[in-house]
Amino acid sequence: MAEEDDEGGGTGLPASLEMAWGLRERPGKGPRPTLTLPRIVETAVTLAAGEGMDAVSMGRVAKELGVSTMSLYRYVTAKEELYILMSDAGVGAPPALPPEADGWGWRELLSQWAFDQRAVLMANPWILRIPITGAPVSPNQLAWMERGLAALADTGLGEGEKISTIILIGGLVRNEATMAADMMDAIMKSGVSPDQVLGQYVRTLRLMTGPDTHPAVTRLLESDAFTGSDEPDFQFRFGLNRILDGLATRVAGDGTTGGPGSGPGPTPGPRGV
Repeated sequence: MAEEDDEGGGTGLPASLEMAWGLRERPGKGPRPTLTLPRIVETAVTLAAGEGMDAVSMGRVAKELGVSTMSLYRYVTAKEELYILMSDAGVGAPPALPPEADGWGWRELLSQWAFDQRAVLMANPWILRIPITGAPVSPNQLAWMERGLAALADTGLGEGEKISTIILIGGLVRNEATMAADMMDAIMKSGVSPDQVLGQYVRTLRLMTGPDTHPAVTRLLESDAFTGSDEPDFQFRFGLNRILDGLATRVAGDGTTGGPGSGPGPTPGPRGV
């Protein structure tokens, strides 16, 4: 098992995460090992991307690397620790903002932050299968937190309100990406197209409901909600904008909730997102 000495300066982090932060060159004392932490994490990520998270175990990663399972424990003390490192590698650092972002207000910056996160999760759905077991402490995850909080720097919100906003929007991002991944998995297993799945769903609803028993569902079916040509990402954009609308009211100082750090803030920027 990896040694729990204090070479990282009392961070309270496992040795592997101290290595990820550059505070250690290797997990403990003794002969220099032949493996590297980035190689272990890369192998685990490759397995997850190709076969899903169910394929990732300490034994399977060791087999792919051609080493014994015990060799991995010099770097990661448990599978859960490896998951954190995999997730950090999967999300990567936040992408650079476009040049026009220099003129953006908090709303555009926060919207870009949300869409960038969503794009990462949609491209790497295996990340969504990793359970959340604690607050983010890895380098890339904290870089994303920093980007989100920085977007709110000029809002006048209290620090507690800022982190609550980040958690709220991050939850929307993760929930929407998870539903998309679940639906895609189901579609892949069924062997039919998304349009066919939707068509069958509408037919089932029409058979099972009616204006007497389900008047609201009937009105939905009679609308173009299922068949209309909504803009791309409509559902996600709609939910995000409703959160931002509420936040704009809070930033403008018209909110009804009090508390430390709350109070009037500057008028929100353009609402073009």
